[in-house]
Formats: sequence, structure tokens, C-alpha cells
Amino acid sequence: MTMNSPSAAVPSEIVQSPLPRLKITEIFLSLQGEADTVGWPTVFVRLTGCPLRCQYCDTEYAFHGGDWWDIDDIVAEVLKQGVRHVCVTGGEPLAQKRCLILLQKLCDAGLDVSLETSGALDIAAVDPRVSRVVDLKTPDSREMPRNRLENIPLLTARDQLKFVICSRGDYEWAKSMLAEHRLAERCMVLFSPSKSQLKPRELADWIVADRLPVRFQMQLHKLLWDDAPGY
Repeated sequence: MTMNSPSAAVPSEIVQSPLPRLKITEIFLSLQGEADTVGWPTVFVRLTGCPLRCQYCDTEYAFHGGDWWDIDDIVAEVLKQGVRHVCVTGGEPLAQKRCLILLQKLCDAGLDVSLETSGALDIAAVDPRVSRVVDLKTPDSREMPRNRLENIPLLTARDQLKFVICSRGDYEWAKSMLAEHRLAERCMVLFSPSKSQLKPRELADWIVADRLPVRFQMQLHKLLWDDAPGY
């Protein structure tokens, strides 16, 4: 796996292969750190490239580099790990169009599949067996204009919608979106504090005080391994 490059790729440099393959930054076994399968041993397939530049991004190393893998070889590598859960993440995995094929083949292999996506790209074509963990970018992410609100009506009880909260302003914005779009009636809604910008207890206290129908979460992998790649 190629982990470093002299300069980060810009979004236009995300290459689509004409072959049934994907550019992969890493494949590794760890514990799921968030969402509804938190704590389960999970294989992570991290695709290379992302068209967003969120100011709190913790996976900038996935913007560039990586290696080309045949899709069938990815599935074989996942199955070799011997666990039921697999998470396809990035970067932004949907930026590579053949990610949809990978998701389908992982489901066909009998795995419990989740997809972590920024919410900036269309999720309509994702295999319905996949649990989609979709972000809504807050104002302080610096990528709020990239939110694809057309994804909201597509969400089901199998999916989760995630807000990374950086400030009280972000919290108030997220709370207004929760009410305006009746998000909690569609799927599980997750509120997470941005690690370096908001104390977890502050966010927890706000949620409790407002009795919000959301699930507070802290990212388990950050508590255990402090953002180290491959965990």
C-alpha cells in the first residue's frame, strides 16, 4: 500500500479505471469505531481519493497514492479475514464508480456490508442490502455547500445519518436540520464531536438538555489507537 505522496491529489485527479478494479489505500481488520455496528470486528476497505476537503479530515493520507486491485481480489482478501462485517470507506468511496460493483459482490458473498460516504454524491444506486452511513456536513466543516440533500428521502431504517459537530453553531444547525427534515423518522441519526474542536461532554450535555432523538457517539478507534492508519 502506498501511504505517502509529495502532494495531495486534487479531486480532478481521481482516476476511473476502464477495468473491473479500484484504487485502494488499505485493507485491514480492526474494530468498528462508530455507527450501529460499533465494537464489532470489521474489515475496512479504504478507497483512494475524495472530492471534499473537510477541515477536520483524519484520513488525508487516502487522498492520493494507493494501488489498483481487481474487485474479485478485494472480495477474496475480505473473506480471508474471517469476520462477518465489512466497511467500505475512504476518502470518498463513491467517487470511484466501480465501488457499486464491489458493494454488490460483498453482499453476494454473504457479508454484512456498510458504506461510509460524505453525503456529497448520489447514493441511489447503492445495493439496498448495504447499510449506508451518510454524512451531513456542518457549516464548520467548510464543505456544507456540497451536501446532496436529495439523498435524504432515500434513507431507510437500514441507514444512518452522521453529523460531526465542531461548535455550538454546528449543533444548532444540525438540530434545525433534524427538525426540518424529520430525520429521526427516517433512520438513526448520529451526533459526534469533532475530536480537536469540541469537548465530548459539552455535546452530550446539549443533547440531553434538548432531549434530541439522536445517538451520541465517540469514535472508538480514536480512543483506542489515536487516528493511527490501519486501525
